[in-house]
Amino acid sequence: MQHSFVRGRYRVRLAETEAERDAAQRLRHRCFIGQEGRDADRFDPHFDHILVETAQGALVATCRLHLLTCERADAESYVAQFYDLSPLAGSGPMLELGRFCVEPSVRDADVLRVVWGALAEIVDRTGARLLVGCTSFKGTDPKAFCHGFAHLNAHHCGPEALRPRRKAPLCFDFPQAETDPKAASRELPSLLRTYLMMGGWVSDHGVIDPDMGTLHVFTAVPVAAISRARERSIRAACA
Repeated sequence: MQHSFVRGRYRVRLAETEAERDAAQRLRHRCFIGQEGRDADRFDPHFDHILVETAQGALVATCRLHLLTCERADAESYVAQFYDLSPLAGSGPMLELGRFCVEPSVRDADVLRVVWGALAEIVDRTGARLLVGCTSFKGTDPKAFCHGFAHLNAHHCGPEALRPRRKAPLCFDFPQAETDPKAASRELPSLLRTYLMMGGWVSDHGVIDPDMGTLHVFTAVPVAAISRARERSIRAACA
């Protein structure tokens, strides 16, 4: 992406210094854990970190990303800790997205728009054909999201030949049940709903992550599946 761009009240750019990466990790900890601290892991030094800041320089959102090839997935990918990505070996370059979070006090859709605008530029530059990541649900009890997981199972599992295989020690099956659309919509994270509206799909199982206190599902968005109208809307964010 270009060094930075401004959209309305926000500037979006990549972190350039250790202090800026530290700020992103501290925002992640506040969002994910609910208190001050640093959310950091061994993947952070190898990933780029998108920063969304106000005109006054306050950090309001961040996510990290990494261009991934299946041949190096086990060594380079956070997602590959939990999912066997070998079925995706022929999918071309993949852009792994993760740790997306927004300052809890911020309720502004423009924040998400500028992140997607930055990602569009990065997809153009890298030639990524697939966006991949883990989409998290708060808590570690799959029954708390039974409608959402049943809906994913019925309508949004990826092509069988491409679905990642089980790898994590704590996996769970999606319910094989009729779905309540309204209840399912309430249970699905807003970011996952966005991915699905863009043509995304999910794995055929989920993972319990006790270290993060979450459940998650593998999520993929084929770049070619994004509609022209949505692509124009995304690119308008950085015009």
